[in-house]
Amino acid sequence: MNFLHTLLAFAVALGTLVIVHELGHYWAARLCGVKVLRFSVGMGRVIYSRRFGRDQTEWALSILPLGGYVKMLDAREQDLSTIAPQDLTREFTRQSVWRRIAIVIAGPLANFILAILLFAGLFMHGVPEPLPKLRSMALQSAAYQAGLRGGETITAVNGVAVQTWPEVRWKLMSLVLEKATAQLDVERGDPNQPGGKLLDSVNLSLAQISSKDLDGDFMATLGLSLARPPALIGKVMDGPAQRAGLQEGDLIVDVDGVPVKDGLALVALVRASPNKTLILHGLRAQQEFRLSVTPEALQENAQTIGRIKVEVPLAPEMIVISDGPWQALVKGGQKTWDTSTMTLKMIGKMIVGQVSWKNITGPITIADYAGQSAKIGLVSYLSFIAFISISLGVMNLLPIPVLDGGHLLYYSLEILTGRPVSERFGEIAQRAGMGILMTLMLVAAFNDIVRLMF
Repeated sequence: MNFLHTLLAFAVALGTLVIVHELGHYWAARLCGVKVLRFSVGMGRVIYSRRFGRDQTEWALSILPLGGYVKMLDAREQDLSTIAPQDLTREFTRQSVWRRIAIVIAGPLANFILAILLFAGLFMHGVPEPLPKLRSMALQSAAYQAGLRGGETITAVNGVAVQTWPEVRWKLMSLVLEKATAQLDVERGDPNQPGGKLLDSVNLSLAQISSKDLDGDFMATLGLSLARPPALIGKVMDGPAQRAGLQEGDLIVDVDGVPVKDGLALVALVRASPNKTLILHGLRAQQEFRLSVTPEALQENAQTIGRIKVEVPLAPEMIVISDGPWQALVKGGQKTWDTSTMTLKMIGKMIVGQVSWKNITGPITIADYAGQSAKIGLVSYLSFIAFISISLGVMNLLPIPVLDGGHLLYYSLEILTGRPVSERFGEIAQRAGMGILMTLMLVAAFNDIVRLMF
């Protein structure tokens, strides 16, 4: 059932993105007066088709579900001797170079427009995101050395206002790639005034983080993590906690004399103590208590962990931000631009070896993410589609022959030289481009298999 759910989520996402991309080419061709012979979702042999419109364009479904194409009247692919004279002016290669550029670039542009509209819709609806409130950090961490202690809420990064944790992470990731220093504006509690707030600014060094570290949890490496609720006991089930006398609503202050800063710390202590008796010190209705509990041993992923069978709230404090139509559209455009530039930077870092090629993913990983995001909910799934749409747009604009970007490179050379590239040059470039594309596909497939196995 999970496999079918993942497959369906992947098929819907991929089908949507392919159709939108090819519709961009289709409508641009129509606007430029080029005759479209076929619009296909999928590649290879056509298994179903219907013809519509004045030009009797064939709308087809092909056997290979990855990709799609728009087939236009093109002298490089067809014998024009059988073509009606009135259609010759509608042949692709007879169009001006600027019209050909417009037709080619319209596919990736359609993917960017889709991402903008999806993000705008999500911003209007309101997306629940973690508040950028910090958990206490290790003494040796960069965050602590910068003057952060935990409990602060980040309000801006290098002068740009932020409202959510993902925004903070995104800004810091960009600064790591740019090898810049981060100035964090924070709001912290006023020790001299209960409930009061103080505004402060700290300089966070990113020197210890390299581009390769972005593969992992670089925020934790800096000492930055989300604040969590206190170690408050929720539902108590039949098990070690119930036998020890723990009750719902108990607040755990320390374990074996070690202060427990939040629920996440309590869970970590219990998991690390299978079959080991722990002394819990806590508060129950403002009254102190002490009791001992021995976590039972449990095998999890070939590791023995402890469990006392209680629920402990771990979710960080959330915030829901919704915008008006215009502001949401502007934010959608900005997010699409930022994501596109970040993708290009990451590709550049991969080429020079500063970012691991493990970041290249194939259809298996994408399908897995599609299934996971669909299970979380519609908001998560639509966000996933928006990000993949941007990736598809950016990848297609890369100057690799056989991709849209390769054709744009040819037309740019044509503008500079005043004549089309030679057939011989085009053939060599196509072979080279196919080789590059096949290499990328093999790397992506290898990464997918490694992720699946490990």
